[in-house]
Amino acid sequence: MTDDRSTNGATGDTAYPTPHLLAGDLAIDDLDAFLGTVRTIREETNAVIQVVDARYVVSRTHLDRAVARAERAIDRDAAVASDPAVEVLLYAAGRRQIDEALGMGVEEGSMPAIAIVYPSSPTRGDEDDRQNETARRGTTPPRETTPEAVSAALERLEERFDDATRHSPGERTAVESWLEDVTDPGRIRSFHDVTETELAATSGTLRDLIEERVALLDVEK
Repeated sequence: MTDDRSTNGATGDTAYPTPHLLAGDLAIDDLDAFLGTVRTIREETNAVIQVVDARYVVSRTHLDRAVARAERAIDRDAAVASDPAVEVLLYAAGRRQIDEALGMGVEEGSMPAIAIVYPSSPTRGDEDDRQNETARRGTTPPRETTPEAVSAALERLEERFDDATRHSPGERTAVESWLEDVTDPGRIRSFHDVTETELAATSGTLRDLIEERVALLDVEK
């Protein structure tokens, strides 16, 4: 299995995970029930799981960078959210307010969606660091997420999707091709308040602009 904790090639950040992606069509009749299912899978596998509306995703780099920035914020004790999955959503959405970031999440109905899945690592460093962090927080030492647990999480999530495809960490071509068909530039411009004037003034594309906003979110906190 690919090492999920190798250098995040999209960001150059070392020691941060590159996620597995599960992409496909998703139909949700009851949002609370769906989120409850995701929460149960997370609790039983200890994987970090976030499911987003793929129409708002511009690239694999968009999601890889959101994960790396979220994990870095957690490492630096600078995270806005207590839940790593929510922190990932904040970065992917380019927001520091959770209620605003939820606009990029899934909702009731049918839509193309991507599940972001990677091993949980609440505390990094050597054994002394982990023991000190555990004592400081007064919590049970965190357990590592095994590759088998991540695979189990993906398998269970796949049952909720229609015709979903798994994309291993670093696998780019297939998911980028799929995103070309489902990404909605109009939704993205509206969600991120990107005006035609702003887009015309940049030398890059809408994709470049959104990826840059994820990278710059730390600076704007």
